[in-house]
Amino acid sequence: MKARLWQTLFLVNTLITTEIIFAEVVNKDVRDLKEQNIMAVLFQQTAAERLAGSLQTFRSARQSLDKALADPTWSALPGQNIKGKKTAIIVDVDETVLDNTAYEARMILDGTKYPEGWVSWGKEAAATEVPGAKDFLNYAASKDVTIFYVTNRVVELKEATKKNFTQLAIPWDQSKETILMRGENNWNSDKGPRRELVGKDYRVLLMIGDNLGDFVDAKDNTLGPNQRKDVVEDYSDYWGVKWFMLQNIAYGDWEGALYDFDYSLSPDEVHNTRLESLEPIR
Repeated sequence: MKARLWQTLFLVNTLITTEIIFAEVVNKDVRDLKEQNIMAVLFQQTAAERLAGSLQTFRSARQSLDKALADPTWSALPGQNIKGKKTAIIVDVDETVLDNTAYEARMILDGTKYPEGWVSWGKEAAATEVPGAKDFLNYAASKDVTIFYVTNRVVELKEATKKNFTQLAIPWDQSKETILMRGENNWNSDKGPRRELVGKDYRVLLMIGDNLGDFVDAKDNTLGPNQRKDVVEDYSDYWGVKWFMLQNIAYGDWEGALYDFDYSLSPDEVHNTRLESLEPIR
């Protein structure tokens, strides 16, 4: 009887020890994987080149906005019916207006991965301004252009997003719903229906974002890397004229495309896919 008890206790202890070791290995793999992101996050946070590119993008957008306001036939929504509509622009939030690279840095230092800690970070309302965004948006508002923020932040973060905007003096219209969140009105991550909604009442002059999905529907965004490049080529006349892309090398659907948008892959599988995606020879 006593021998069987000791045997049972030994098995239980072995299982617990194995689970602890497995958890430590997984945590180490996640930490190692996140550390691969360190140069991208450092670029976003410290590079003068990133600052220059961001300021350049918003300056170009301002010049295009002036042209758009002077041209009653101008629209950034392909095929839009523009007759008799007020003017608006559609802008993404994260890494377009609000800079969340502090959250990215935390994940590297803590050895965690998205979405862990994302909602709590958002509720801090501590994101900083993407360089050049505030001046551009205030200029647009001064021209009576309605700014629609189409974001894939979850609706739980709506009030925190408004608070963050207010703290940074980023304009948002409190008289109407202009911050359109994922999870509202059965909206999913595809921003197409929200852009279409804006386009019903407004002539959309410009669109600004950091991800291909900020400009095209999910069916065109969730393709492989080469097919996504083809989509960009299909809209070559829009870039830098009506559509403005900010560079975000820390995260985005460009990375998901490498894994065929399969976010269940293990850290080892993600790492191996990254290695296999490198092109040392053309």
